[in-house]
Amino acid sequence: MLPEFERRTAIKVETGSGASEGTGPKTIRHQLANGTKADVVILSREGLRTLIEDGRIRAGSDAGLATAPLAAAVRSGTPKPDISTDAALKKALIDAGQVVVPSSTSGQYVRDKVFPKLNLPDTVKLTLEARGTEAVEALRAGKANLSIGPTSELVQETGIEMVGLLPPNLQLVQTFTAAIVSDSEAPEAARRLIDFLSLDSDHLLAAIKRAGMERPRR
Repeated sequence: MLPEFERRTAIKVETGSGASEGTGPKTIRHQLANGTKADVVILSREGLRTLIEDGRIRAGSDAGLATAPLAAAVRSGTPKPDISTDAALKKALIDAGQVVVPSSTSGQYVRDKVFPKLNLPDTVKLTLEARGTEAVEALRAGKANLSIGPTSELVQETGIEMVGLLPPNLQLVQTFTAAIVSDSEAPEAARRLIDFLSLDSDHLLAAIKRAGMERPRR
């Protein structure tokens, strides 16, 4: 959507990337704390709360843009297990043995909530990769047999196939949220970008859908 925004406004947008939560240099929090300049951040609502606590976000500037539930994926060409119930997901994880997740919000949730609830045996090994792209690459390379992450990080990747969504009572639906950074040097342009990304135009809604996401209910 950025080319359309730039055509409409003549505002040039440069992007970077980082994890919503976690530790290390690849997180948005670490980058902002160590000199990376930004006007807008877009990340999970959970990660945004931490940035607000750090005093790095302008009060009242946040806007929910899109939601993404958790899904599982396997390498292309391998059998797709049933994960529609708690019992089915548990069996799929046991059969997989090696499971990979991103170390951000979704991976922490799988590690701290999903695995304990399912009471999995020690034969199920969970690996946390720094980013969703790295988790997918581990799956694609055969280092894991199942990956769990937001639909938005799985739906457009090659070499893997989505199996389906996690069962409702094990589900985490993340709201990816935009906000203005407190020391932004272009807060007016930042606000115009967030307002643009909040529009309910057919083009924008189609882009959200292609990314495996939905517009939050308002």
